[in-house]
Amino acid sequence: MSFSAISPARAVDEIASQVRSMIADGRLRPGDRLPAERELSARLQVSRNTLREALRTLEHAGLIEMRKGASGGPFVRPGSAGVIVNGLSDLYHLGAISPQQLTEARIWLSDLVVRAACERANDEDLRALDANIEAGVQANDAGRFDERQRLNREFHIILARSTRNTIVAITMESVMGVFGQFIEKIGPSENPYTLPSRRRFMKLLRARDSEAAVAEMSKHLRRLHDHYLARWTEMAAAA
Repeated sequence: MSFSAISPARAVDEIASQVRSMIADGRLRPGDRLPAERELSARLQVSRNTLREALRTLEHAGLIEMRKGASGGPFVRPGSAGVIVNGLSDLYHLGAISPQQLTEARIWLSDLVVRAACERANDEDLRALDANIEAGVQANDAGRFDERQRLNREFHIILARSTRNTIVAITMESVMGVFGQFIEKIGPSENPYTLPSRRRFMKLLRARDSEAAVAEMSKHLRRLHDHYLARWTEMAAAA
């Protein structure tokens, strides 16, 4: 790792840029440890406070993680959807993403996912989806709303991963992360639609009937989202 001295006026940005470049060209790989703070600040010719600020920027961006302990320090992270989730979450809370846009994107993305899953999902994927459904039934019967909602969102993430396309899987995970925040604001409600639709969908997925599977998923999501958006409108009017 060859670090070079930088301009003090843009120190934080330049430190982050050097680390990003090293990751991009393979000089730094997931799991690699950056030099110790004292050594790295000397190489870069910056104060340790400036270095720490740059490392925090990289940590928030999801590129490194700061581990504690004698063997700790800054380590390059594996790829994660966390950064995209955080970015979408910020946009949602700032009002740049509306609940209508969020639900619409979920329906469109699900169409793509279902078509690919009908071609690529294997037996292990199907077992994982079945296990998710059964866990959801148990959570619903026990009245555990938070767990039920988490499992319902996880179903879509498992399905997206079965496409064997990392971009699609991360995008779905990100949308589901923000959607979970939307559901938390709405609060608990009866949901008699999901389980019957899941059972029908799994039969179609196993049959590799992509058109019917897409139709089932789209119908279910639109019905569910109409319910969510109606509740959201009521809450907004009351507020």
